[in-house]
Amino acid sequence: MPLPRNRSKYRDVHIFDTSDRDTSIGGLILTAGITNTNLYSMIEVFVVFNGEYILRNESNTMIEKDDSPVLPGNYYINSPNPIHFSNETPLLRTISLQSGTRVQAFTDTIRSRDQRCVITGEEYLDDDNWQGFEAAHIFPLAYEQYWTHHNYGRWISIIPDRGGTINSIQNGLLLESAIHQLFDSYNFSINPDDNYKIVCFSRDRKGIAGKYLDRRLLDNPQRPVDQLLRWHFRQAVLTNMKGAGEPIFEHDFPPGSDIVGSILEGPKAAERMEFELFSRLATQFDLTE
Repeated sequence: MPLPRNRSKYRDVHIFDTSDRDTSIGGLILTAGITNTNLYSMIEVFVVFNGEYILRNESNTMIEKDDSPVLPGNYYINSPNPIHFSNETPLLRTISLQSGTRVQAFTDTIRSRDQRCVITGEEYLDDDNWQGFEAAHIFPLAYEQYWTHHNYGRWISIIPDRGGTINSIQNGLLLESAIHQLFDSYNFSINPDDNYKIVCFSRDRKGIAGKYLDRRLLDNPQRPVDQLLRWHFRQAVLTNMKGAGEPIFEHDFPPGSDIVGSILEGPKAAERMEFELFSRLATQFDLTE
């Protein structure tokens, strides 16, 4: 059984508390477009501060909150007060292809609105062949009960005729298939608080890091809501930067594989089984009823 991959393996930015300069509390795989200001704001997602703080590099030089690109190396948090890890845990998410009666209308509306991969810009050729393009949920359908319990639907103003608020066009993006996998696994996200910049948290094989979400989508009145993009970005930071990061699970099982057995033998088996089960059931049934 393939072992889950380690998100911290290729980190070239390492974050420490000055009070313990030998134990990394997080880190980052450095990709294009990440600035010092971005680094500060992302650290604040998984570290709780009581007051002001600054970052210093290995030369003890203070890092300004500016648009200078982050450089590889060690960064030390200097705070007059003790710091703490946030106890927020990201929702486990794996790659899944969704099809079913509850998501067909969602897929149709996303295709009609976007007509292209909103990350790479690759256009649909209008030949009724959508192969290679997929309608992606920003907030995953498998967690519909979580969505309902925390009233995430309050952000939705375009309510679909069927499928519930989680299947609103405002919770979706049209993506190339490979880009969809990277989005679902939090290998990249979109930062709505930095002009919708694309931030890659793994080595960028697609040349998308530091680019920006398609302007035509942002000008569309049916665009995704910022709160959901912000939620996804926060999940990506927690998944990739906090501590050693969350595992990346295998999803390409050869025919005849014991998929259930492989999941149960791996880490976070219960959470992963629940996600896989709900991901499939939720395409057919409203699990909140």
